[in-house]
Amino acid sequence: MSLMELQDKSESVYMSAGLRRQTSAEIVSEARRSLRTLATQRPFTPQEKQRQLFGESSSRAHDGRPPSAFSLHARHFDAPDSRPGSGTRLSPLEHKPRLSVSLDEDGGVNEATLPKPPTERGNARIGSGGSRARQLRAASINRLPPMTPNTKNMSLEARIGADQPGDREKLHCTDVTEHKTHKSSSETNLHLLIKHRIPQDDVSSVRGSKPEDKLGHGDTGDDYMDESVFWNTKVLPVLQEFESFAPGDDVSDETVGELCNACNSLHDALAERGMLRRQFKKRSAILRTLFRLIDVGSDRLNLTLAKLILALNVSGNNLLNICKLVFKTSRNATNDALFLNGCILDSLLSLLHCEDVWSKGEAVLYCIGSLKLLSGNSALSRWLLSKGFIGVLLQLSKRLMHGSSTSSDNVTSHRSAGEGQHIIAGHILVQVTAALRNIADLSESRPSFLSNKAFSTLCLILENHRNDLDICVNVARIFSKLSTYTECCHALAETPRCCSLFLDLLGKHSRKQDLVVRLLFTLGNLTAKSTEARERVYELEGGIDVLLDLFQVYQETPSPPEREDVLVKLIRLLANLAIHPTVGTALAANTLCVQLLLEVLEYRCVQESEELVINAVATINNLSFYQGQSSVVRSQHTHISQLLLKLLLSSSMDAVLEATRVFGNLSQIKDVRHFIMQHKVEQFVVTLLDSKTPDVCFSACGVLINLSADPDNRATLRAEGTVQKLVECLRDFGPQDWHLAAVVCQTLWNCSLDGELQHTQELLEILQLYTDKEALQWPSDNGVRQVQEACWELLFLPVAERLRRRFHIEDTTGTTP
Repeated sequence: MSLMELQDKSESVYMSAGLRRQTSAEIVSEARRSLRTLATQRPFTPQEKQRQLFGESSSRAHDGRPPSAFSLHARHFDAPDSRPGSGTRLSPLEHKPRLSVSLDEDGGVNEATLPKPPTERGNARIGSGGSRARQLRAASINRLPPMTPNTKNMSLEARIGADQPGDREKLHCTDVTEHKTHKSSSETNLHLLIKHRIPQDDVSSVRGSKPEDKLGHGDTGDDYMDESVFWNTKVLPVLQEFESFAPGDDVSDETVGELCNACNSLHDALAERGMLRRQFKKRSAILRTLFRLIDVGSDRLNLTLAKLILALNVSGNNLLNICKLVFKTSRNATNDALFLNGCILDSLLSLLHCEDVWSKGEAVLYCIGSLKLLSGNSALSRWLLSKGFIGVLLQLSKRLMHGSSTSSDNVTSHRSAGEGQHIIAGHILVQVTAALRNIADLSESRPSFLSNKAFSTLCLILENHRNDLDICVNVARIFSKLSTYTECCHALAETPRCCSLFLDLLGKHSRKQDLVVRLLFTLGNLTAKSTEARERVYELEGGIDVLLDLFQVYQETPSPPEREDVLVKLIRLLANLAIHPTVGTALAANTLCVQLLLEVLEYRCVQESEELVINAVATINNLSFYQGQSSVVRSQHTHISQLLLKLLLSSSMDAVLEATRVFGNLSQIKDVRHFIMQHKVEQFVVTLLDSKTPDVCFSACGVLINLSADPDNRATLRAEGTVQKLVECLRDFGPQDWHLAAVVCQTLWNCSLDGELQHTQELLEILQLYTDKEALQWPSDNGVRQVQEACWELLFLPVAERLRRRFHIEDTTGTTP
């Protein structure tokens, strides 16, 4: 293992007049603690109080976006076999004109304009009061097995007829007596009604069916009933029961459960017959009856109905309203369990796979809006993740961005096709990115984001919709979450143009605080882990200027905590950029950059703005590493030293540590060493050696090693007990931190250059023990042991052996007191 693999940064800045660092392997690189990346908390956003398409902070005007609240009833749906009702219809964003005489959009031939009813008996309108409908109903019910005569097991129709006498005319029965007669022997629950199968010959005899209607295609046997028999035995009885419910009926939970079971059984029967997802002759009668049940007003029933209606492949206004119905239900968090226990989610995901997004634009909007709301529930979010939700959303995004078709049927008349489709695409992408933002909270979602190459798609979304603040904020929130993980951070850093795109958005939307803080946080994560990201940010024309302009904007006025958080993230980004030698040298020579950092120390109080002040000091520390002639930090070392002195006296130990680190770099300058001794700062630094924290002792040694390089300072340092504290520090921390042990040995070497050193015998015993590899106890973990052994051999052992030989010779010759 090479030293470069062990070190995070490059060479040390600390001086040692007596021991020249011939190679990087001889001296521990104190840049590990001098040039440091900074960490900070991810910006927090509280959850929206209300579930809606667009949050309260949305940049969209309320009167120009699809609504989240609306009323929805059966009258809003288009009856497939009749003209639309007189009730007010909800106007979709994409209105598809209907032809007065045409093929019906929801199935079969449009018979609304024909002067006579359908010839098929099963297609007669249920509930019209006709004798034929009553005969069919009586025949189907009378063939069912008897049930026990208690109220719980009574049929829905019988129970409603008994409980609501005033509504008996609504029931499709010949008279009230029929209910009473069959209450004890002929009524049954809906789920039994659906599952019960009537023999084909009985059904045929009751309805007078033609022989050729019994079986289809000349086949024989129970498994191949023709469509007419299937309709009369499996579908018609259920529809008749559904028709018994008039709008406004007060339906119990038990009844709702039976209705849901009936819908599920009908769904299974149609699926078994292969009649879902295609047109068939009597499909319109089913849809008409299902639409009426929406007025029952049960969320559970509505989701069950939505699943069945979507399976019947509705389109146009009916598809839009069903998606609205699902969205309306999803707005209530108490309904999350209904979505988790039902199968409606599969239907919604299937809708998102549609190739022609533009023909279903607003329906897709409410569909993905529902999934966005539901993805805020962790259980539902995990379920969606298991179904490949991330891949589905990314593919949908690509279809939206690949351009629209030439048809303008889906765009309002006062807009061009391109403008209208861009608007609806923007609305949908707000929901898509918000859903991805919720999924990103799951740690197990990272492999899916990586495998689907989500970062390039998300950057493309940003590029195409850079003027849409809702989309930009959502994507920025995704990046801020995922970039905290190393593998995601590297994947994002490798995405072409991501850094230039972020900087462009920072310049374009500099006043949009919630966007700015997240982009800065993400860039800070990238530059903390990627050398290439540091280079890209620096090499982009005007990139550093954008950052410094932001610094000035948010520094000018006393800022609330939210605005201060922007400065925290921005200064952290500058600190991480400064790790790169080229970037660090340029920033250290940038007068505006250094001046803005010093203003933070001048005008901010560490007690009130601790993280901000500490980040500013840490950035100055990184910049002080580069002390060429062009360095503004070097030229202003006196002013910086005075500001650091105030921090050393503060109650914040973190601030004290950072200030000590800066003094460790600046103390290479003779004037700074004189300032330290003149203001008795060395006394404070020596006391830091008593700390139980290795980092604090390490920083203190960084200052002392430079102070002890001056002969005039050695006697003062020895008089203040520096040698004894260094020996104790070596004894206590040596085996734990060989970097620290090496720096302690360097400092002891400097302090002994004039031939005077106390505690020689104790030091020799410690060095003899620490230079014997077999006598040391190493960690049991092979990986940790490998690193420690390499640090011991490359960093500590060379300086320790040299120091031990020197004191051993002097001890044997008696030259050392």
